[in-house]
Amino acid sequence: MKILSIESSCDETAAAVVKDGREVLSNVVSTQIEKHKIFGGVVPEIASRLHTENISWVVEKALTDAGVTLDDIDAIAVTYAPGLIGALLVGVNYAKGLSLASGKPLVPVHHLRSHIAANYITHKDLKPPFMCLTVSGGNTLLCKVNNYTDFEVVGRTRDDAAGEAMDKAARTLGLPYPGGVNLDKISKNGDNKKYKFPKPRVDGSPLDFSFSGLKTSVINLVHNAEQKGEEINPADVGASFINAVVDSLCENTEKAMAMYSEKTLVLAGGVSANSVLRSRMEALAKEKGWTLYLPDLSLCGDNAAMVGAQGFFEYKKGQIATMALNGKATADISLAYEE
Repeated sequence: MKILSIESSCDETAAAVVKDGREVLSNVVSTQIEKHKIFGGVVPEIASRLHTENISWVVEKALTDAGVTLDDIDAIAVTYAPGLIGALLVGVNYAKGLSLASGKPLVPVHHLRSHIAANYITHKDLKPPFMCLTVSGGNTLLCKVNNYTDFEVVGRTRDDAAGEAMDKAARTLGLPYPGGVNLDKISKNGDNKKYKFPKPRVDGSPLDFSFSGLKTSVINLVHNAEQKGEEINPADVGASFINAVVDSLCENTEKAMAMYSEKTLVLAGGVSANSVLRSRMEALAKEKGWTLYLPDLSLCGDNAAMVGAQGFFEYKKGQIATMALNGKATADISLAYEE
């Protein structure tokens, strides 16, 4: 089965053709990084306009690169939630138009489910059940993946996501957008014990995360140093901050794995590309005897191949949308799509 998939939840306009949920025939991504860099972050209105400009040629290129036409496609999958609502609507409406014109089934796909599905492309042998830590700029959660379309959230952030906190730390240190990536780069030679940051915990919810305090602490550290005329080493601050964030992610993941007697751990989301998180999780998995799956670095960020992978399993489950499909800025990963 060949699925044409479309992704436009934030600042990447993407389309792909994926076969049977595992084999990528094409994967085209048009990034907007340079357009948003001058603003220090994503501007939603600009993102929506650029999606509108790029989506037609991106989809056409995905079909061409795969050596297929729309007639060869069995279904059209599209990210409908969560994300920037204006950006989502560009992809959703384009997919609806293609579906209506071609008569192909329209498959709604949750963005975070897609990030997890990136691992099905990287690891052909991976099958549920497993525990997954999904970490991105907008979301941080631990969930039990019982099967390809059954997700049970066991822990989530109560405020900021880990990726958002890293982006804010990078911006505070004067690093260019995208912040998290550049923070990772400058921190490689930094002293991760130089600065002490708080260890966030959520009373009564040992598997939940909180990163707003960490974000505030790094802002205060930098601003206080500036006011006192003291110099700080950005590499040391970055390394210490990333270490604190990863401490929290590893600690809660270890608790979740023990609590639910899981032995298979999967990482997903944009922050799963972070070098410190990957190395620390690899060491932890080796120590605990877990089997660890990491997505290929090329599939950590937003792309349409992961949408096509998850779209295959949603289609097999019977998740088909009508022309009433709408974009949603927020949506729980554990809930099936409903119109």
